[in-house]
Amino acid sequence: MPVIDVPLPELGEEAPGEARVAFWYVDVGEELKRGDDLVQMLTDKATFDVPSPAAGKVVELVADEDQAVKVGEVLCRLQVEG
Repeated sequence: MPVIDVPLPELGEEAPGEARVAFWYVDVGEELKRGDDLVQMLTDKATFDVPSPAAGKVVELVADEDQAVKVGEVLCRLQVEG
């Protein structure tokens, strides 16, 4: 089964280029559906959730809680059905 990277998505034209991991909703090994919330992120102006782009299983949490992540950097990795 393939493993995909889940990056921090674009935050909008006027948003900063990075966000901080507030907390993870999931743990390694957890099964999830497409659209399930993975992680809550914080910027100086907003709090938002990053949903899963696919159904699968969490195989790695790359970013730690309270870590700053730039847009496009990997948050976690999912094993998905190929």
